[in-house]
Amino acid sequence: MNRLLRPERPSDAEAIASLTTAAFLNAPHTSHTEAFIVNALRRAGAMSVSLVAEQDGALVGHVATSPVVIADGTPGWHGLGPISVLPALQGQGLGSALMHAAMKALRDQGAVGIMLVGDPAYYRRFGFRPEPQLVYPGIPPEYFMVLPFTDGLPQGTVTFHGAFGATA
Repeated sequence: MNRLLRPERPSDAEAIASLTTAAFLNAPHTSHTEAFIVNALRRAGAMSVSLVAEQDGALVGHVATSPVVIADGTPGWHGLGPISVLPALQGQGLGSALMHAAMKALRDQGAVGIMLVGDPAYYRRFGFRPEPQLVYPGIPPEYFMVLPFTDGLPQGTVTFHGAFGATA
């Protein structure tokens, strides 16, 4: 088995959409719009990181990040998502590898932190934690988590890119 993590290429878009749809098909707490979100982020030129996992020549995983807006105006923060792994390969460390690669890529770009909406049981292992001074409306606070790369923490309401509202 030959596995490679690399930046997304323009020719990957269709395969990324297919694997993202498959990854979230039976997932709890999803609106099944993840592939639409990725496509909308791509169209808007809003992905700060877009990495794929390739195994034996086929795309089997993807992660995207995009800048977020924080009410206090603090720059340099990014939102994770979606992160996708084909169902047959979930639980084998591929999602963790994508997560670590995305965090490294953001650090290399000079980002000051990353935030996400996700399962605390999964994302705490990477150092993510809820921070009461950061709010993402409509989400239970324990599912909105941040990982600062520096000592400072912003405060206020967080807005992800408008592509997160994509429904088609």
